[in-house]
Amino acid sequence: MDTNSPDSDIGSIASAPQLRFGKIDGLASRVGAAMDAARKLLFSGQHEDGYWCGELEADTTLESDYILLHTLLGTGDPDRFRKAANWIIQHQNDDGGWSIYAAGPSNISASVKAYFGLKLAGYNADHPVLQRARKKIIELGGVTEVNTFTKIYLCFFGQYDYDAVPAIPPEIVLFPNWFWFNIYEISSWSRAILVPLSICYAKKPFKKIPREMGVEELFVGGMQKSRMHLRWSKKIVSWRNFFLFLDRMTHWFERVHIRPLRSIALTSAEKWMLERFEMSDGLGAIYPSMMNAIIALRCQGYSLDDPQLIRALDEFEKLGIEEGETFRMQPCMSPVWDTAYAMFALGESGVPANDPRMVKSADWILQKQVRTPGDWQIKNKTGKPGGWYFEFNNEFYPDVDDSAMVCLALSRVEHPNGRYQRESVQRAIDWILSMQCKNGGWASFDKDNDEMVFQQVPFADHNAMLDPPTVDITGRILEMMATYGYDKNHPAVQRAIQFLRNEQEPDGSWFGRWGVNYIYGTALVLRGLEAIGMDNHEPCIQQAAEWLRMVQNPDGGWGETVGSYDDPNLRGIGPSTPSQTAWAILGLLAVGDIRSDSVARGVAYLLRTQKHDGSWDEPFFTGTGFPRVFYLKYHLYRQYFPLLALTTYAKVMEKTEN
Repeated sequence: MDTNSPDSDIGSIASAPQLRFGKIDGLASRVGAAMDAARKLLFSGQHEDGYWCGELEADTTLESDYILLHTLLGTGDPDRFRKAANWIIQHQNDDGGWSIYAAGPSNISASVKAYFGLKLAGYNADHPVLQRARKKIIELGGVTEVNTFTKIYLCFFGQYDYDAVPAIPPEIVLFPNWFWFNIYEISSWSRAILVPLSICYAKKPFKKIPREMGVEELFVGGMQKSRMHLRWSKKIVSWRNFFLFLDRMTHWFERVHIRPLRSIALTSAEKWMLERFEMSDGLGAIYPSMMNAIIALRCQGYSLDDPQLIRALDEFEKLGIEEGETFRMQPCMSPVWDTAYAMFALGESGVPANDPRMVKSADWILQKQVRTPGDWQIKNKTGKPGGWYFEFNNEFYPDVDDSAMVCLALSRVEHPNGRYQRESVQRAIDWILSMQCKNGGWASFDKDNDEMVFQQVPFADHNAMLDPPTVDITGRILEMMATYGYDKNHPAVQRAIQFLRNEQEPDGSWFGRWGVNYIYGTALVLRGLEAIGMDNHEPCIQQAAEWLRMVQNPDGGWGETVGSYDDPNLRGIGPSTPSQTAWAILGLLAVGDIRSDSVARGVAYLLRTQKHDGSWDEPFFTGTGFPRVFYLKYHLYRQYFPLLALTTYAKVMEKTEN
């Protein structure tokens, strides 16, 4: 049976869809059963300690880098390599390349990494998989078109020229905080990635491999004839050319050994890293920085049996998932985020606030609150610790989005120690308010981290050099503040509303930084504005609602591909997914849309696609890491978002009928 067909498996709903003021006959009677099944499934995934943690899936660059790392260290497990290679091959596109999200176009960096990873795992250039890959890579421009991080990793094996990659000198850690450029003017994740990578750049590790394991054949016209250096901008006076000039000067100083502060810089970078190993699951608790830190420790002379390196490797390996004949890596783990959303959805759906399972979740998450200073305090001198992070342990890097979501989740639970709960929430709210940026919005990890010129730095081609305020986080914070009694008269709220007004797109939508994409951003803004008491008849709100209705798919659901980050004309366009359908429904309900058929058809889509065990399938990526570069598939998004949407719909319909 075709589950995408509007008429498949929805019984009486589809057989005679009599629309009357946004209602479909028989729809409400099925919502309760669907909610009950979704609740049971969600609770079945709760850990005995009280938390939820769904798999966080990314692209094959992680498995490729895993093979690369262990080859570099000389610690490779042939069987593990074989299974990682199986996973990589399973995700090859029909055209021979590899994409960075499900059903996406082939990406040059991902494809070169996959090709090299397979070679290091024992595949030869004549293998059909590599033959097809090589053809596509050459078509995409060859190795010289990959991003900076990929080029540096290739340098480790003599497959690229260190002199041609953008310089990442460790001296950057010595720049004072008041200086125009310093490591705290870039995003927290870039900081954690680049500091260890600067050690690697300075030490220039090299591992000799057999020529047949290299990637010389991926250079268009051959390695010797390829232009490896970055190209200058045609506009002579430009920030790009300014930074490229500094880059070439840095390389020149390297060649003539003029680097008087190098040893001090390396020591400082190492110290910075080791300090952030404490109270965290590896540096930054995210894949790229954890991997770079391991290589940096080896560059600094740490042996494989050193306790620091053993611990770093252990935390890295915890991200691996071995199933049957495959092995894959997660970029990080998401227990705080998943737990907060699961708690909120379950609480909204009618689970009593004093239910032991909810109390256990609250108890677990309350213990994760940050009570020590972190990097955020560099630009926020007055704020006191009180946020939450995303992972199991990441004390230096609480984030505003998680903190707001945890506060929302705790509003649906009654912890036996009420004072402890109230004080924890108030600490978090105070911290969140202290993190508001100058333009009225909120970013994720830092305050006023928005010097756009630094996007032009040569090694910034991962498209995430900065952490500017976003509408999705700001919308969530408005919803949270309203939940705890704040209203439109609060100065922080007024500034936030103005920020949201300024950021709205001409068609009425809002850009989603942390979820795919305009559907996510629009839904969170509408929920925030509705919660804080903004009039639904405001033109900006009605325009956003109309945009959501316009992009609804014929099957009743909503979908948007990751491609909308590259091409805004694709906003709101894509195959329907449970999570994105839920976001759209939540957005429309927030503006009081109960009379059009859009919401009812969306709810019918969720009912139709729900499986007998209460779950939903979602093959596409709907989470965002770095727009245009790195995307995520949260395996629990397809569970708690539909539950929240169905719950909200049931409540609204109950009110209208009473």
